[in-house]
Amino acid sequence: MMKLIRQILGKIILLLDRLFSPKPIERSPEEQIKVDRLTSNLVVYQFEACPFCVKVRRAIKKLGLKIELRDVLNEPKYEEELMQGGKEYQVPCLRVTHDDGRVQWMYESSDIIDYLNKRFA
Repeated sequence: MMKLIRQILGKIILLLDRLFSPKPIERSPEEQIKVDRLTSNLVVYQFEACPFCVKVRRAIKKLGLKIELRDVLNEPKYEEELMQGGKEYQVPCLRVTHDDGRVQWMYESSDIIDYLNKRFA
């Protein structure tokens, strides 16, 4: 019964997200290229219908960011990456690969959104 309720709520969340999708901020083409280069080292591990993942995806769209999304629920290799690197089966999770090669795994939707806003807003 709970699985059915989660599926129904998930569909409602996705529908509302599509109906009320945020408009991305506008940047000059040069500025957008710079931002795209900076986001190339970011990956979000997520589930499509997770409300916290939807919250992060909306922030990404609002900020006009091109960040790779990896669906942990439907792609076993992404689940394995999350467990190997982040050590927790929790989404959303932002993987940040720093210029020095160090990898940071960031959980909690609010922390991820704060990080993205500070870097790209």
